Amino acid sequence: MWAAVLLLLGQSSGAWAGGRPPECAEPNGRTSNVWERAKAPELGRYCDLVASASSKLAGVAATAPAALTTAQEAQALLPGKAAPLVLEGRALAALGRFDEAVAAFSEGAKRDGHTLEDPAALLAWARALARTGRLEAAADAYRSLLPRAAVLATTSRVSAEIEAGLVAMQRGERGLDESAAALREAVREAQDEAQAVAALALALALDRAGGSREARALLAERAHGDPREALATPRAKDLLAVAPAESHAMAALALEASDGVAAKEEWQRSIDEAPRGPWVAYANEHLAALAGKRSGAGAGR
Repeated sequence: MWAAVLLLLGQSSGAWAGGRPPECAEPNGRTSNVWERAKAPELGRYCDLVASASSKLAGVAATAPAALTTAQEAQALLPGKAAPLVLEGRALAALGRFDEAVAAFSEGAKRDGHTLEDPAALLAWARALARTGRLEAAADAYRSLLPRAAVLATTSRVSAEIEAGLVAMQRGERGLDESAAALREAVREAQDEAQAVAALALALALDRAGGSREARALLAERAHGDPREALATPRAKDLLAVAPAESHAMAALALEASDGVAAKEEWQRSIDEAPRGPWVAYANEHLAALAGKRSGAGAGR
């Protein structure tokens, strides 16, 4: 079902006109067909509720509970419409109720796949998929989102780029080029604490792709101080929630130049948190290399 929705997104020319679903194509739910208006006198109220829920979601996350209630009111007023379910999914995602968000988005997409054309909805959907372990579907959603992400605020766009890069890396070697491309954009655009996350993630993607020299140069230029501190901020934790084990791999790679013992601990944590992930062998290679350096140093004394 998700693949079918993403196919619709790829064929679509854009999101709802003016941010309104088709049934609210004109202000206050007016349509060009008087007969249709007569059959659905509640349409104006429904469209007001949809607009209200959308407006509440455009603000801070604290308005998400109100947006959820409003979206549910719209759904009750005109059952069967997709727009309230997508708004409900966005609100649920903002509240951290990701399984419920996926269910709402999925039902909305069944009714009308084009309801997920809106970049804000697509970001919430991708995030909900990633945070509930649906990584292949999440990678597809982020892939559909990024070409549309220019309309998002810079903070949201950078979040989308970093999360897309992290999720793409979970596909193993086949996702590295895609991951690096998204993370390069994030490094270029990030203006807050996400800068460090983007740089550390890009260095990891480059190193995994065999570009260790470029990765080291990037870390020397961009990563200063203890990387674990940069990855422990609320902003960083929120970004890394789509692939939590990667925080340890990112820290480990950055620590290798300054603290081999700490680097080994972080590599081991990355394995312990994702023992069936695609990068266990890679982490073990770094552990072996660090052990070899220590043995070599000991032999030389």
